[in-house]
Amino acid sequence: MPIVEAAIALPHAKEPHMGDTSHDVMTVDELASYLRIPKSTLYKLAQEGKLPGQKVGRCWRFRKESIDRWLGQQSQRDR
Repeated sequence: MPIVEAAIALPHAKEPHMGDTSHDVMTVDELASYLRIPKSTLYKLAQEGKLPGQKVGRCWRFRKESIDRWLGQQSQRDR
């Protein structure tokens, strides 16, 4: 009788799942929702270099930790 091995794929703990909004890297849609601002404002800030982000091909991507740091700096400037 042949031995059959079954491979069980376990989800990796750090892999983001669909619908998960806690990604380390966010899209324009995700960041607009996170910041609660219109996408048009987000694009303008990114293109002017006022918001930490980078283009990957034709798409903008933003690191959540950089955005949180940027938000903290903005609130310090307002004081």
